[in-house]
Amino acid sequence: MDLKILLEKLSPVNFPVGLGGCKNAGTTFDCCEYNITIFDDKVEEDSIIQLDGEFVKLHHGTLSETDSAILTQYQGMKILSDDEWNLRIFLSKISEKSKKISNSYLKSCLVDASIYATKAMEGIKSSDPFSSCWLKCAAFFIADAILLVNAKRPSPTHILEHVRGFKKNRINEAFGVVNQCIGIERATTSLLQRMSKSTVGFSDMVEANGHSRIIQLKYDYLIRNSLLTDCYFYLGYTNRNNFIKIKDKIHRKPELIHILKIAFDIESDQLEVERQASVVLRTANELVSMVKK
Repeated sequence: MDLKILLEKLSPVNFPVGLGGCKNAGTTFDCCEYNITIFDDKVEEDSIIQLDGEFVKLHHGTLSETDSAILTQYQGMKILSDDEWNLRIFLSKISEKSKKISNSYLKSCLVDASIYATKAMEGIKSSDPFSSCWLKCAAFFIADAILLVNAKRPSPTHILEHVRGFKKNRINEAFGVVNQCIGIERATTSLLQRMSKSTVGFSDMVEANGHSRIIQLKYDYLIRNSLLTDCYFYLGYTNRNNFIKIKDKIHRKPELIHILKIAFDIESDQLEVERQASVVLRTANELVSMVKK
C-alpha cells in the first residue's frame, strides 16, 4: 500500500499520524491490516477503511496519553506525518520509558487475570451464565503478560507464532495453563467455522464499525494456511477484547450468552470452569511473584 496515498485520502489532516501494529513491526501476514493512529485528541471508536484491496484500522490518539496498554502499542511506531515534531518528541519519551511502560502494562494484565478468574469462581456460586467467559478473559490476560515478559507486543494473530519461539523457563511454561483454559486443542475446521460466524456477529453487535470484515479475512487466511490453533486463539482473543468493552453491562444482555457460547467455545462443565479458574488465579499470583524478582 502507498501510505502517501492513504494520507492524501485522510486529508485534510493537520495532526501527527503514525503507523503501528504488525505492518510496522515486520511480523505480518497478507491478511493483516494497517494500524494508523491520528493524534487528534478525539474520543472516537476505531474506524475501518479499505484502500487498494487492503484494510486500514484508524485509531484516534492523544499526545498526552498515559494508559500503559495504549503506550505499549505506540512503542516503535513509524511516523507518517509530523510537521511540528510533536509526535517525534512523544515517541522519544515513550522509548526512554519503554521498560517502565511495559512493566506497568504487565502488572495490569496480571491484575486483570486475577480479577476475571475470581469473577469466574464467584460466578459459579451465583449461577452466572457468563462464568466461562470471565475465565476465557482471564486466560488471555495471562497470555498478554507472558508476551510482555518476553518483550513482545501483544498482537492476536501472531501470539502463538511468538510463543513457539520462546525459550523454556518457568514463566513461559505458564502458557500451558493458557492453552488448557482456552481449550485450544479443540480447534477443528468445523468448530472454527462456527466460531468465526459468531465472532463476526459479536463484533457487529459491539463494535459496529466494519471490523468484522477484517475478522473474516483473517479467519479465511489462517484456515487456508492450516493454522488452526492460531485461528482458534485469534478468534477467542478478539472476543475477549469485545467482551471487555461491554463487561459492565453484560448482565443486562443475557441473550448474548447464546452467541458467546459458540464464539468463545466456552466450557459447559461448571466444576471444570471453577477448577480452571482456580489454576489461572494461582498462575497469575505466581507470575506476579516471579516478575518482581
